[in-house]
Amino acid sequence: MLRLAVRWNWRPMASMPLTVFTCQHFHTLNPRPRCRSFKLFYRPSSSVVAHASHPLSGDVDRYLRCSMPYKSPLRVAVLVSGGVDSSVALRLLHAAGHSCTAFYLKIWFQEDFENFWSECPWEEDLKYAQAVCNQVAVPLEVVHLTDEYWNSVVSYLIEEYSSGRTPNPDVLCNTRIKFGAFLDAIGDMGFDYVASGHYANVIHSCDDQMDEPSVLELSQDMVKDQTYFLSHLSQSQLKRLLFPLGCIPKEEVRRLARKFDIPNKDRKDSQGICFLGKIRFSEFVARHIGEREGIILEAETGDFLGKHRGFWFYTIGQRQGLRLPGGPWYVVEKDVKNNVVFVSRNYFSVDKRRRLFRVGSFKWLSGFPPGQTSKLQCKVRHGPGFYDCSLRMEAEGDGQDRTAVVHITEDDQGLAAGQFAAFYEGRTCIGSGVISEFWDDKSFPVCTKALEIARMEDKSKIGNPVKIKVKPDNPQEECHSAEVASKTSIIRE
Repeated sequence: MLRLAVRWNWRPMASMPLTVFTCQHFHTLNPRPRCRSFKLFYRPSSSVVAHASHPLSGDVDRYLRCSMPYKSPLRVAVLVSGGVDSSVALRLLHAAGHSCTAFYLKIWFQEDFENFWSECPWEEDLKYAQAVCNQVAVPLEVVHLTDEYWNSVVSYLIEEYSSGRTPNPDVLCNTRIKFGAFLDAIGDMGFDYVASGHYANVIHSCDDQMDEPSVLELSQDMVKDQTYFLSHLSQSQLKRLLFPLGCIPKEEVRRLARKFDIPNKDRKDSQGICFLGKIRFSEFVARHIGEREGIILEAETGDFLGKHRGFWFYTIGQRQGLRLPGGPWYVVEKDVKNNVVFVSRNYFSVDKRRRLFRVGSFKWLSGFPPGQTSKLQCKVRHGPGFYDCSLRMEAEGDGQDRTAVVHITEDDQGLAAGQFAAFYEGRTCIGSGVISEFWDDKSFPVCTKALEIARMEDKSKIGNPVKIKVKPDNPQEECHSAEVASKTSIIRE
């Protein structure tokens, strides 16, 4: 049984001064709010005495632009993870004069929830988060969203991987948990905004133009920019968000961490999927989908090269984990029905371009599709790289259920069904959609011999794996071009 100890710290909010940024208005909170019957919150115990931070010099003020200091005091719910980024975001909001409450999302490890992720060091994360909050007497609540995470994210991941697609858990975590289930959970607790340590920038309209949409823009740090992971949010979600780090490059965030002297100032950044901690992704997949032995075939020749534990362990463009000599080898196609993985050493050859792909399940941050679709930019993965692109919308609808064919101006060999493509107009992220498994006729060619072997019911007749030859100068000579078939043929047959 969890001990609930939610501290309500409500007070009427003072009227805002009239400035060039905002018109005068009043925002009053109920001093005795109705307590919701959550199972969600508990206050971690701590023997550390909270104390105010040391006064800071005025040069911190120039970092507060994305913290809306001209609207202080706001009531802000701040998501903290125990890492440096969210900790600095909290301290900037505090320095801007806002009334902050910190929240730590515990999505796997309720006291009565035992599973094989027990190695994940959430206790250490929470310890750091508590220490950072103690420095400035900010209350910290722990929010249990285990069931919500399983139902909204993990079950979707399992279904997608089982179907041969490659979903992005970080996009789903932001959309469905951090700024989905969590926003719902605190919906009547009187917070003006929810903040986190994401590298992105949200531009909100003035108070006299509240009907105007909020805008998601690239952060100042293009390498760390996380708008790709936020591109599938709705306008109603975006209107409630603040990202204090959107105006600050990563190296300055580290410098601020030292200036604030936060306890985790030297802690390394976390890497990998948002919920796995120290657990390898292959262990997660094996736990929930299992293993089923299949074969690896060379796409151009049909040669039997080896065996694998299940097609769901591989994604298009993958190089690591194949354990084949004479490489590098790349996963180029998957036959989901027959559990066959096709590989090639020629993934980046000129004649195997990928510039056309279909996207569906659009979310437009403004609520509407863009007015012009011929001069956009897109990201097909997290990182600083963009492609110039155009969209050809294909179906009638309200913009949410339409599909589009996307044409990028350069080749990309890492396109995978289930991933997200985020779209931009200049520095503004306008939304995203899910890449479809239906490719154009430029997809990687798989020869007829390889397709026939993949369809064999008794694969023991194939014999032993071949001795891998030295990479030929022209591997296409080993599989006549007339025999080449696309992934579409695999699906149809």
